[in-house]
Parts: sequence; C-alpha cells; structure tokens
Amino acid sequence: MSQKSSLRALIALLILSFVWGYNWVVMKLALPFIDAMQFSAIRTFFASMMLFSFVLILKKPLKLSQPGKTLLLGLLQTTGFVGFSVAALVQGGAGKVAVLVFIMPFWVLIMAWPVLGEKLQGTQWLALLLAVVGLVSIVAPWDFHCNLRSSILAVLAGLSWALAVILAKKMHHQEPHRDLLALTAWQMLFGSMPLIVLALLLPAKPTVWSGTLVAATTFNIIFANGLGWVVWLYALQRLPAGVASMNSLLIPVIAVLAAWAQLGETPSFNEGVGMMLIAIALAMIAVLGMRRHEVVDSAMGQD
Repeated sequence: MSQKSSLRALIALLILSFVWGYNWVVMKLALPFIDAMQFSAIRTFFASMMLFSFVLILKKPLKLSQPGKTLLLGLLQTTGFVGFSVAALVQGGAGKVAVLVFIMPFWVLIMAWPVLGEKLQGTQWLALLLAVVGLVSIVAPWDFHCNLRSSILAVLAGLSWALAVILAKKMHHQEPHRDLLALTAWQMLFGSMPLIVLALLLPAKPTVWSGTLVAATTFNIIFANGLGWVVWLYALQRLPAGVASMNSLLIPVIAVLAAWAQLGETPSFNEGVGMMLIAIALAMIAVLGMRRHEVVDSAMGQD
C-alpha cells in the first residue's frame, strides 16, 4: 500500500471520527421532535437502502450468505446497538451516553476469551480494571438522583455492539473473503425491521418535522450511516487494524467536547473522573493493538 494511499485513509478516518463523534449531539438535538424508535427506524432503514445502492454502483456481490447469522448480526449491530443508544439519549447526556457505549472494546476483550480463545494478557488487565472503575464512577449506582435508566441503556448498547463484533469475527473466520459492504447493508436492513415494528406498535409522541429534525435525519442517513460505513471500510482496508482502532478512542472524546460546547453538558466530578479513566484505558488498548500488529507485520516481513 502506497504512503499516499495510507495518508488519504488516515485523513478519511479522522474526518469519520469527527462525524461519528459529533453525531451524538446531532441525535440529541433530534429527539425533542421525534420518538426514539421512530428516529432509529428511519435512520437505519434508509441508510441500508443507501448502502445497497453503493453495492450496486460498485458492482459488489449482493448474494446473501449465512442468512441466519447475518440476521443475528443485524439484531445485535443495528436493532440493539442503535435502539439502545438512541433510547439512552432521550434522558441521558450525549457525552455521557457516548462514553458508556464506547466501553464496547472492553466487553469484546471479556467475551473474546471464552468464545474466541483470546486470553487477556498483561496490561490488558490493568486497562480493564481502569475501565470498570470508570464505568462505576459514571453510572454512580449509589446516587439516586442520577439517571440510572439512561446509563443502563447505554451500557446495553455497548454490550450489543460487542456481541456483534464477536459474531462478525466468527463469520469472517468462516468466510474470510465475504464482501463487507454487502454484509453491512444486509445486516442493517434486517436490524431495521424490528425497529420499524416497534416504531409502529409502541405509543409515541407526534413527530414534528422541523428544520432541525430534517437536518439531523439527513445527517444520520447520509453521513453517519451511509457514507460513514463506506469510509470506515475504505480506511480499514488501507490502515493497520491497530491504527484504525484509535477511532474508538477519538469518537467519545469528540462527543463529550461537542456536548459540553453546544449543549452545555458539563460532566460532574464523578463523571469527569470516570471518563478520564475510560479514555486512558481505551488509549492503552489501542496502543497495545498497534504494537501487536507491528510485531505481526514484522514477522510476516521476515518470512
């Protein structure tokens, strides 16, 4: 891979981090005008249609293989992750929810041990301990004035995302050459279906199609979901996985700063300490991932 191509991929990844980070504020701004499930259903269904159009334009294979596992992936990656995330934003702060959701890499570390046989080693234990302390500090179960429901929903979103990551890794091991763009389109379509059903069946407040809601919905469909996944796949193919994983560190930081600046969400002392501990833990995991891939790349270069 040329240095110029890698640089373009890195720039694209940085832009994507800002888009996905700021989108937590965008979603928070949309929710006064629309029910959470309706917003989730609209953004995921139309984003899946956009992804399918990319598949056709790029002439990628559209065949659906492993339909059962793809359906399960959609239920975890789209129904669970998006549904829980948006529901958490109804009463929770955008920055706080983003940080709790992005504990996902640590759920992956824990679940990868029994499922994939990837044992925790050395510094990973310290990073996990810092993340747990940070999580408890943010959720603050001892504080009855905090919004525990929103925190639980955010944690469930991260757990659902982590389960999706584990499932996707197993599917990749079984079918390593499967097109990722088509897989993402199919799982998003499948995952949007339960959200549509919930949006139709659950009681909801009237939707007010204000300029803010139109802009937020458009931003989610086109940039956060449609183009966002295309850029992510583009960067993932051209950068080491360890470098790409730094994306998960930058997004919640941007979300917290944007929510602080635009929404006036000032973290409490406990939340600030928890966010700092989680940020340090995420940085440790990202650096360890980069070093591990450097060692693997070096070993492959000597073969």
